[in-house]
Amino acid sequence: MDRKDFDPDGVGVDNGNYFGFPFTEEDARLVLLSVPWDVTASYGGGAAFGPDAIIEASTQLDFYDPMSPGAWKKGVATVPIDYSVQDRSARLRPDAKKIMESLQEGGIAFEDYLMPRRLERINTASAELNRTVYEAAAERLDAGHVVGLVGGDHSTSLGLIRALAEREPGMGVLHLDAHCDLRRAYEGFDYSHASIMYNVLQEAPGVAKIVQVGQRDYSEEEYRLALSSPRIELFDDFSLCGRRFAGETWNAICDSIVVRLPEKVYVSFDIDVLSVEYCPSTGTPVAGGLTFNEALWLVDRIAAAGRRIVGFDLCEVAPAREGTTDANVGARVLFRLCGMALKTN
Repeated sequence: MDRKDFDPDGVGVDNGNYFGFPFTEEDARLVLLSVPWDVTASYGGGAAFGPDAIIEASTQLDFYDPMSPGAWKKGVATVPIDYSVQDRSARLRPDAKKIMESLQEGGIAFEDYLMPRRLERINTASAELNRTVYEAAAERLDAGHVVGLVGGDHSTSLGLIRALAEREPGMGVLHLDAHCDLRRAYEGFDYSHASIMYNVLQEAPGVAKIVQVGQRDYSEEEYRLALSSPRIELFDDFSLCGRRFAGETWNAICDSIVVRLPEKVYVSFDIDVLSVEYCPSTGTPVAGGLTFNEALWLVDRIAAAGRRIVGFDLCEVAPAREGTTDANVGARVLFRLCGMALKTN
């Protein structure tokens, strides 16, 4: 479809692009990369099917956003999904599950001698994926695009964060998640979905600050790291609830979070930061969490404070076998993230 034929008030167009938009990379300010990968998902799987499900659901959206009216007209392009990534994820996933099952059984299994080989294969493939994402992101960033990433599990965003941190040193990460993701090589996987922020600390020195919001399921070791690292600020779900129960407004709480962020902000949005009714099929759901509007209000306060959103990811959207809640919520979160990134650039 030609841009002049696109009717934003008409029926959604199923053209394989997010939101059915007609933009190409050449005429778009923002480019979306899809990474359909969920090898190390440690509870439920399915996030590898997130990009396709979000694309399908996104054609049902209307395009007026009061937080960023008309921002999408700057152009949102979709990089075609590389389904070889999804295929490789599916091939490696059984090996990962065998490793997890062995650990759950106390590390003793009939084929235990194969575990190191399986682990090495997964870690090598994950490192290769990170390089691929890094190179794809770097190419678009150097061409002047804002880049957003749609996962896949949360491990998929490391390459984009690394590429951005090299080009935007001193940037901060707003990490919206039910989990701290500060585990070192969780279950032996160097690039586990549960290790993304630990790996950011190790591999993206250009990230000056990680501000974590909504966390409510984490280990004592992660908690100690979050409190001791000068690069981490933790606003866990319990403390946020305590402040609201004591009468503090959400707007005031959001402003106290945003002030801890540098001028350049990357938004890492794990869908499980939301209360479970918004994402019932996500891989590791946790009771509690933010509402849809609370989460997006916080992101909007970044723009209101004059910060620039230099990039973002949306991860862990796992479509249900029956029902469309996960995909529809994911599509709407993605649209708002796109709008607010464009608004600040």
